[in-house]
Amino acid sequence: MLVRPLIKYWIPVAAWMLLILIASGDLMSAEHTSRFLVPFLRWIVPDISPATVTLIQLLVRKGAHVTEYAILAALLWRAFDRGQQAFWRATAITFAIAAVYASLDEFHQSFIPSRTGAFEDVLIDCVGAMLGLAVCALAGFARSGFRNPK
Repeated sequence: MLVRPLIKYWIPVAAWMLLILIASGDLMSAEHTSRFLVPFLRWIVPDISPATVTLIQLLVRKGAHVTEYAILAALLWRAFDRGQQAFWRATAITFAIAAVYASLDEFHQSFIPSRTGAFEDVLIDCVGAMLGLAVCALAGFARSGFRNPK
């Protein structure tokens, strides 16, 4: 009976963490993503300025940080909040794990020649985790008729 919850709740968390780890390597560095994004932007707007391309690339990359950690937080929260944990405890544990993983991810990136580890990215990842938790909380409150959480 313990295998089913492991597969249902924790394998998605581990898989998403692995995907983040892979993406934090050279594969998704600015150099590699610009090979796709810049031609796409120039195809849409042929006379786009280099400064605008740089800004859009920055926004896309930071948006990816927010999105990947919002998803991680949602998956973690789903694994922790199965009616067994107090709502706020599950939320706090989820945020702590996401923040630690964001820190480890940036530390990992500091060893990749084409990447840099940045504290600002940890903060952006934490904002993403908070947004993911907010969505989960709103969905949970809506499901329960907006009653007080446990």
